[in-house]
Parts: sequence; structure tokens; C-alpha cells
Amino acid sequence: MQTDLRAAAAAWRDDDPDPATQAQLQALLDQWPDSEAELADRFAQPLTFGTAGLRGVLRAGPNGMNRAVVRAASRGLVSYLDSAGPAGPVVVGFDGRHGSREFADEAVAVFTGAGRRALRLRTRLPTPVLAYAVRALDAAAGVMVTASHNPPADNGYKVYLGGEDGRGGQIVPPVDAGIEAAIRTVGPLSAVPLGDAGEIIDDTLVESYVDAVAALVDPAAPKDITVAYTAMHGVGAETLLGVFKKAGFAEPASVPEQHHPDPDFSTVPFPNPEEPGAMDLVQALAARTGADIAIANDPDADRCAVAVPTPAGWRILRGDEVGVLLADHLLRLGRTGTYATTVVSSQLLQSIAAAAGQPYAETLTGFKWIVRGGDETGVPLAYGYEEALGYCVAPDLVRDKDGISAAVLIADLAARLKADGRTLTDRLDELAAAYGLHRTDQLSVRVTDVAEIATMMARLRSNPPSTLLGRPVTEITDRLPSADVLTVRAEGVRVVVRPSGTEPKLKAYLETVEPFAPDAGPRADRSLATLRTEIATALGL
Repeated sequence: MQTDLRAAAAAWRDDDPDPATQAQLQALLDQWPDSEAELADRFAQPLTFGTAGLRGVLRAGPNGMNRAVVRAASRGLVSYLDSAGPAGPVVVGFDGRHGSREFADEAVAVFTGAGRRALRLRTRLPTPVLAYAVRALDAAAGVMVTASHNPPADNGYKVYLGGEDGRGGQIVPPVDAGIEAAIRTVGPLSAVPLGDAGEIIDDTLVESYVDAVAALVDPAAPKDITVAYTAMHGVGAETLLGVFKKAGFAEPASVPEQHHPDPDFSTVPFPNPEEPGAMDLVQALAARTGADIAIANDPDADRCAVAVPTPAGWRILRGDEVGVLLADHLLRLGRTGTYATTVVSSQLLQSIAAAAGQPYAETLTGFKWIVRGGDETGVPLAYGYEEALGYCVAPDLVRDKDGISAAVLIADLAARLKADGRTLTDRLDELAAAYGLHRTDQLSVRVTDVAEIATMMARLRSNPPSTLLGRPVTEITDRLPSADVLTVRAEGVRVVVRPSGTEPKLKAYLETVEPFAPDAGPRADRSLATLRTEIATALGL
């Protein structure tokens, strides 16, 4: 077994196109047997297509993100497109992470070497711009090199599919399995033909995106709003500021320490607006500048977080709160069609859509399913969101979450409310008065060994709670084998538990519904605190 591992590492080293990762493996081979555990981990299994593509730690070997893995993935993707995919070019984008530009160039060279036309975005740009380009350029597929909000040691390879089947959205089964199978048939990487650097897409593509997103806002609507913003060391700032200017808003004040891309994300432990402390700098800037709202994008700008001032200080709105605010705003603007969210998001959207007479769809987690919500109802998608700060406010432009278009529309809503002497929290109170106070929270357990997640899920399935908040459990829904999701319901209470699709985490999504009253908020908070304890106990924490 040890001989097999050393032979596999040596063979990979010899076929690796990157001298830097070749040297990594050689150093580990030189340290044998002390390096056995490290090599075993790097060769335990190849990265597999998860949420729309590959994601992993930057390191040599098949169980990491590196040029060798990108070369094989790109060869497999183009083989799949040649045999079963739509015609047209492949569009490639990249963010500001370590290795992103190099991985993008590697992918382009593989595509052109296979005789496929390849178009690369001119510089590091947001993921929504790449998703927009797939539709705008009628591409066969799009590749975005990004790990979104993962830690700095990670990178990824995200795939969108064009044509009638993909419609510019993230890949779904069986496409992912088809690409995966094609990757496994790629022979020696040294035999993969490489072509030229492809065609660089000029600034007109980004300008087109900016114009289209800005046009979502009525030019005659109020624009008196002060916004504090952070790109969270990512690539969103230039594009977002361009959209705000084009839409007629004053330029948001931007956190200077986080304005420019920084692949080390030097001011935050995790570059995810959901993580505690990640929005501290933008909230401080908002307080100094007297801002009406604070907005944060994640590093590839496909997510959007919003914070608002309260008498007790700045408060970050939950993704469900922003999600229903945007849905309500679009409905009031007359947007018709299917309103979609996921099984783990708040149930409030269903009530709002029903009251407006619009179809509602509830999907599995992930935007690859949300943007297909209209397929369930037979009515085109009008809007979709997930509680993890993802919002698709313009499906005709971007069939994925888009933190930039969401940001400008939440600013539009806030400006309209301000002109009427109201705030975002006032509108949330009005929705609670109409439909009940839906309060959500999350119990998130980060693990070092992913086997712990399976153990916790098995424990919960074998011994689920019989009560929630002292109320008898009325329904347990287990979505295995189609999805590793367990839902437990009691009157006015819902808990959904599932593994994260992008990080080594187990997540429990908690929701309570309280009749709206002056004490509804504190009552709901107490209920959620109790519910967190109950679910933690059920998981064996």
C-alpha cells in the first residue's frame, strides 16, 4: 500500500504541468515516511463535482486545486460539450484569489487546444458578470475560477451550461456526472493539446452588464440614500460602484481596507458576510458616515448582506429578511412569475407570493435548483433567493445569485421607503403584522473530519426529537436518497438539517412563527435560543 501511494505520487509529479506543485510533491516524497499521512490525504480521492463544479484547497495532488486538476477538468468539460453539449464558445472568468488567473489561462489553453473558441474576461471580475456573459454571448458554457467566500487557502472551478438545457445556469445532474465521467477518461496531461490564449472580451461586456442591472431601477424613483459598502477584499467594488452611478445613486462610501482584491483576506478570519465580525468595518464606516444602510458583497460578489441602524446599534439582516424584502419590492413593482426559494429558507415567501396571486416553488438547496423553480410551476421564474445571502432578482440577465443587482435593488427599496418616512425594518414589521413574525436562525457546526457530519445526521435520523419547544412533532420529512436533508415540524416551528454543500459544516436551519405583537420579537428570540439547545442536544453536541 505504501509502495502504491509513493508510486501514485511520483506518477502525478511527473505528469504535473506546474513546476511549483511538482516541487511540492517531490518535497513530500523526500520526507517519506514522515509525509505518508499528508500524501495519503492528497491522494485519498480526486476532487469531484459538487455545487456546480470543483472546490478545494490549493495544493498538489488529485485531492486539491492545482493546474493539473484544472487541465483535466477543462479537457473533460470540452469533451462533454463536443459529445452532448450545446454549440458555441466557452467563456472563462476569474476572481482575485491565489491562482485564479493562472487557472483561467490553463482552462482557455485547453479549450482552444481542443478547437473550441474560448473567450476570457479581461480582468478579475465578479461571478455574476461571468454568468451574465454566458447568456449575453450565447456561449456553450462558462467557467468561473473562484471559491466564493471560502477561506484563502481554497479555490474552485464553477461551471455554467448554455443552450436550451442549461439556459446559462449552474450545471445539474446528469450533466455533472457526464462531465465527471469525461474527466476520468482524460489520459496523460502531457498529451492534452494546448492552444492559444483565446480572445479577450473587452470592456463593452461589463458596460452592458452595468447598464442592464442599473436599468432595473426606475430613473424617476427616489435616490436619496446614503450607503456604506465593502467588497470584503474581493472583486465587486468597481462593478458595483458603476451600477450605483448609472442608476442615479450617490457613490457608496467604501471600506478602504477591503476595497481592493486581497487573496489573503487580511482583515477577516473568513471572507463571508455571514461570519461573526466579517461586517464590523463596514458597520463602523456606516456609523461614521451616517449611512442609511450598509451593504457587503462576498469576495466574488455573488452574495449580498445588508445591515441597518437600530436604537441598539447596527443590525445585520438575515438572508431571509433581505429575501422577503426584495420579493415584496418586486411584487409591488408588478413583477409576475414564479417566486422560488429553498427547503431551508423561510416559509414567509410562500405566503407573500400567494397573497399576490403568483406561483411559488420550493426547491432543494443551491441556485442550480432555484433558477429552475419555474420548471415546477410551468411559469417563468420571476425571482429566487436562498437564506445564505443569495438573490436572483433578474433571471433574464443572470440565472444565478447576483450580489450586485441585489444591492442596487435593496438600495432602491430603502430610498423609496426613506422618501415615505419609513425604513427597511418598518417594512419588515408590516410584513410580520400581515403574515406573522417569521424569525429564523441557524446552528452551524464546523468539523475537521467530515465523517463527523454523517455521524450526527445518523444520530438525528435514528432518534429524532418528539417535541420542539414543548410542542408535539407533527411531521418528519427525510429526503434521502435524493438529498441528505431532514425536516422536523411542530406547530409554528420548523427545523431543517443538512450538510453544507461547500464547506465542512453541518447546518440546522431554525424557524419559528409568532403572532405579531409588541413582544413578538423577544419572544421569538427566546424560542430560537431554546430551539438551538434542543437541536444541539439531538445532534449529540
